[in-house]
Amino acid sequence: MKTLSTSERDLLNSAIREIPDFPEPGVVFRDITTLLNNAEAFSVLMNHLKERYQESDLDFIAGIDARGFIFGAALAQMLNIGFVPVRKKGKLPYTTVSEKYVLEYGVDEVEIHIDAFLDIEEPRVLLVDDLIATGGTAYAAANLIRQSGGVCVEACFVMSLDDLGGKDKLQENTTVYHLL
Repeated sequence: MKTLSTSERDLLNSAIREIPDFPEPGVVFRDITTLLNNAEAFSVLMNHLKERYQESDLDFIAGIDARGFIFGAALAQMLNIGFVPVRKKGKLPYTTVSEKYVLEYGVDEVEIHIDAFLDIEEPRVLLVDDLIATGGTAYAAANLIRQSGGVCVEACFVMSLDDLGGKDKLQENTTVYHLL
């Protein structure tokens, strides 16, 4: 399986803007909008992901609200498979299944449509988002995939903030892959 070259990794890292003290003091926000508007960097990223997953026999890609929609939908199109949005509570118009997860100060919830995976028995699903930090949302999304009869074959992230422990937590449920 192909890995990113040093020059490709450098290109992706340089295309992500870091904004200090956002959304609160002490936090460094990783802004992917600068990666999205850099055609070369976005192409390197998406072509790498296509190559990684094209032989994985996937049925769907599930993207986490909202930045996971961008990468997940683009990759689903490249692989010619379906895309399933994992949304924040109350955003989907049809019957849903939901999963709560703990935040630093409270609880939040994500959901998917009850028929998101159509009538496919044990669909193979790739979970996609831009970043994994503490892992609560991704853990809940992986649980939703399983509750809906799917198999979360891997969770894929552009970036991982390893020191926050989310990757380790999520690896209890599924394999985790990240580029940066």
